[in-house]
Amino acid sequence: MRFSIFHNLGAPGRLGEYADVMAEAREFAVTADRAGFWSTWYTEHHFGHEAIEITPNPVLMGADIAARTTDIRIGQAASIATFWHPLRLAEDIAMLDQLSGGRVEVGLGRGLYGREALNLNALADPRDQEQNRALYDETVEVLRKAWSGEFFSHQGRFYEFPAPGVKWNHPLSPATPEYTEAGVITKMQVTPFPLQRPHPPLWQVIDSPRSIRAAAADGVQGLFWLPPVSALKERFELYRDTASRAAGREYALGEGIGLVRDVYVADTMEQARAEFEEALMTTYRWIMHWRGLGNLMEAGEELTDAHELSFDFLQRRNLLVGTPEYVSEKIAELRDEVGLEHLLLWTTHPGLPHRNAMRSLELFAEKVMPQFTTGGGHG
Repeated sequence: MRFSIFHNLGAPGRLGEYADVMAEAREFAVTADRAGFWSTWYTEHHFGHEAIEITPNPVLMGADIAARTTDIRIGQAASIATFWHPLRLAEDIAMLDQLSGGRVEVGLGRGLYGREALNLNALADPRDQEQNRALYDETVEVLRKAWSGEFFSHQGRFYEFPAPGVKWNHPLSPATPEYTEAGVITKMQVTPFPLQRPHPPLWQVIDSPRSIRAAAADGVQGLFWLPPVSALKERFELYRDTASRAAGREYALGEGIGLVRDVYVADTMEQARAEFEEALMTTYRWIMHWRGLGNLMEAGEELTDAHELSFDFLQRRNLLVGTPEYVSEKIAELRDEVGLEHLLLWTTHPGLPHRNAMRSLELFAEKVMPQFTTGGGHG
């Protein structure tokens, strides 16, 4: 089993101490690298004056972490593809792959918050889901073309590359048929292209049946977070069945999937809850305001007014919070029930003291991870 870090920088009341928050994130990543974690993933959120989600650029964050680590892979969970110009995103990720020595895992998402989308790319407005999906799909299409290393062109609903009518005539760059016709640019090439060929592995944050089918059919790996085990099983089976048909081979249950879980390890169950509950609930109160509790229902369970968000409600459903023994049991359940191969730990919830996050990470690495890995975690 692979173990990774999911890191959404959150520090309420500490925007003026952002350099210190960054230093803590670096220490967390360097420690995870030394402990044998497989990868570390950074989020993309904008305009977060509340300081609950304050990483506007996971690619730039990844470059900083890559420069300070040796083996750990660098992911985005996720780069919000609909917010980016596709050629800029292609260039930046290719640069990160080159800078990191080929350690990039490309995580992509469609975007959730209107205040982000409408101030970055109005076409990504999440209130128009069909347009948002179409924009996402076209952006990914452009990314793949750009990373090919070949001259390419693209004509779609939202983008046309290269821009039509641009003439080219330079003695050091002859107007060859590879990319011009009658002295006009008709194809283009993004440089550099990624170190990993044909491109770094692709992941998408998914949950709905439609998104699961689309990612699996396209050979894109999936990232999940919220659902309890019984509801995850249906999603994992749908991904497996769709991917198997698309690839013409049998996928194992859990193959191609990463699962984010809220993880906190302490010496006693009581200590784990006392230290983690406030920070954890800050995240859930923030996100569930938009998402609601529907994704936290068990298989076959209907959401009712009786369901209320609380630590006890979550602990029964999707938390890995407690002693090393308890957390190990919950991971074993995920492995046995849904074939989980890749677990991403989310410990750094907003407001959790850095020393507590570091202690949990150390306990996990020392007392939990060795039960599920052999020969180190970087494989």
